[in-house]
Amino acid sequence: MKYALLIYVDDTVREGWSDEEQGRMMGAHMWYTRELSDAGKLLAVEALQLASTATTVHAREAGDTMTTDGPFAKTKEQLAGFYLIDAADLAEAIVWAKKMPQAGGSIEVRPLAELPQTRGLLH
Repeated sequence: MKYALLIYVDDTVREGWSDEEQGRMMGAHMWYTRELSDAGKLLAVEALQLASTATTVHAREAGDTMTTDGPFAKTKEQLAGFYLIDAADLAEAIVWAKKMPQAGGSIEVRPLAELPQTRGLLH
C-alpha cells in the first residue's frame, strides 16, 4: 500500500537555520532517502519551498474561485515536503516515519486513496 509521509515544520525555524544546520539536515535526509530506496520502498520524494511562497485557490459558491497568497491552514507548522513510500501496512509506514530525520515538527502518515478511474492515465 502507498503512504505519504508528510513533513510539517515551523517555517520560522527553517528560515533561521545556519548553512551548517541546513547542510546537516540535507545530509541526514540524503541518507534516509538512500535507505528507503535500497529497501525498495521509495516511490517519490520532494521538498517544498517556504509556505510564504504558496498560493491557495479557494472553492467558492457556484463554481467560483478565489486566489490568495500563502497557505490555507493557519497553523504554526507548514507542509515542508513529503516522501511517498510503498509499505506493507500502516505499522511499517510508521516505522519508516520514525526513522526520518527531524528538526522539530511532525510527520503525518497518511495512506493514499485508490482511485481506479485514474489508473493508466499517467503511464
